[in-house]
Amino acid sequence: MAAPGSSMLYSFLLFVATLSLQEMYRVKLASSELFTILGGFTSSLIFLMLLTFIGNYQETCGTRTGWGAVIFAEAVALIAASTVHRVCITTCFLFSAGLLYEINKLSGMMLSKSESKSKRY
Repeated sequence: MAAPGSSMLYSFLLFVATLSLQEMYRVKLASSELFTILGGFTSSLIFLMLLTFIGNYQETCGTRTGWGAVIFAEAVALIAASTVHRVCITTCFLFSAGLLYEINKLSGMMLSKSESKSKRY
């Protein structure tokens, strides 16, 4: 597992790269139905990278905002999706909800695994 500092840097770089590429190709992403869905998916990746960045930043600072980080990252991703196409907003929200569910499930599995290791010793 990566340290919070390096993970924060990588997620920020991926956030900037994904956002830049989405804005560069927004005309292409709005050209057909399939590309519009792809635009929503790339916006949900923006959500994921920004959420990772905010979470790692909070971990290094020792603060927690709970759902505030999720709402802020989702708002930024939906604004980025709105620059491509209106349908991208809906697909971004749906893909982001699915990603958030999977991240929560994975986090719960990792937490239970670390708690079972600490109880053994």
